[in-house]
Amino acid sequence: MTETQQDLASFEKLAQARQSFLSEVGKVVIGQHEILDHLLIALLAQGHSLIVGVPGLAKTLIIKTLSEVLDLSFNRIQFTPDLMPSDITGTELIDVELDTGKRSFRFYNGPIFANIVLADEINRTPPKTQAALLEAMQEHKVTAGGRTYDLDEPFFVLATQNPIEQEGTYPLPEAQLDRFMFNLNIEYPSSEEEVAIVRGTTTPEQHVLDPVITKSEIASYQDLVRRVPASDNVVEYAVRLASATRPSSDSSPDFIKQSVDWGAGPRASQYLVLGAKAKAILDGRPSPNITDVQSLALPILRHRVLPNFNAEAEGLKVEDILNQLIDTLDN
Repeated sequence: MTETQQDLASFEKLAQARQSFLSEVGKVVIGQHEILDHLLIALLAQGHSLIVGVPGLAKTLIIKTLSEVLDLSFNRIQFTPDLMPSDITGTELIDVELDTGKRSFRFYNGPIFANIVLADEINRTPPKTQAALLEAMQEHKVTAGGRTYDLDEPFFVLATQNPIEQEGTYPLPEAQLDRFMFNLNIEYPSSEEEVAIVRGTTTPEQHVLDPVITKSEIASYQDLVRRVPASDNVVEYAVRLASATRPSSDSSPDFIKQSVDWGAGPRASQYLVLGAKAKAILDGRPSPNITDVQSLALPILRHRVLPNFNAEAEGLKVEDILNQLIDTLDN
């Protein structure tokens, strides 16, 4: 079997795995299909995700269910104002050998050592502790006591944030936000979905979830995404879209120069292309198109574009600016 035939077979297998994934997660999580699709895309593209939503919308449940269905190790870190960097990465402690009494330092892994890490309410801890995630998210490594420790692959950080209550919170630095591939806004369920949620959670019935994608399969699918060809016009459009969000760029329209203080960097262009590749093969298509890039523009760009005072005075949200930008590039 040639490499092309193997890839086509992998496309079909992945499309089937996606349906099994949604079906299995659907035993516990009602609705939220777009959020689940985006999380699967981020996993295949080796990106992290920030999920923003009010309390009670199953943010934590979605992430925990995801780890069970994907048969991956899972750790939850509850971010609080008194959390220290070593509480995340791990710490060196003195070990004493019982036979000889010899003392030596030994590194004990922190909760960051897992395939899926839930950073719950990430904005409730100071920037010093938030920064403990930076190396892990970018390099998939942890440095402590002068030594570097590799994290187990795949490594996937899912952070949650409450957009309402801001007392006692610390805004995420731009460098931290840029490490997230997606910024996903989770919405209230529909009336029908809420009825199903209430019925399903007020009975003693317990659902047993079966893993549908193994760790080794995830690694092969991640490699497959990288090998998916993207045409020049798709790559050029992704770069043009990201570049047009920058008010200092010659290619940005006037309303961007007037409404935006800071735009997206090259990491956004990379994620637009990788995300489009992952979306294409999940849909059973061998290569992405510009529509794939456009469909992922909001979750990839909304946390990388900073509206200025003029936009706030006019009541413009970052989503309004990005939608206008996409319409402008299409014309």
